[in-house]
Amino acid sequence: QVQLVASGGGLVQAGGPLRLSCAASGSIFSIRTMRWYRQVPGKQRELVAQITSGGSTNYADSVKDRFTISRDNAKNTGYLQMNSLKPEDTAIYYCNVNVMPAYSTIWRNYWGQGTQVTVSS
Repeated sequence: QVQLVASGGGLVQAGGPLRLSCAASGSIFSIRTMRWYRQVPGKQRELVAQITSGGSTNYADSVKDRFTISRDNAKNTGYLQMNSLKPEDTAIYYCNVNVMPAYSTIWRNYWGQGTQVTVSS
């Protein structure tokens, strides 16, 4: 089994930073793309940022130049550094990881449990 644990959310004032972590554990052979999504109640989940196994990154226009996605392959952990936060960044943030379990040859998507980020004005 593969587990994802997301952490680092909280309450922060506008303009402040926050760093999210997503740790994958269990029977993992390889991790491909790691993604961060966010969702506001009543709205669709949106892709915020993604990073491939080779380190290529992509960002939603709304977070470019403010958020930075990274990963530590040795620790099977992904990060989302969020700077200059705005009230509109308030959401539940979910990590999504494309994993090949050690017991399989099929890539599977796993979701973390979500972590609340609240930005006060």
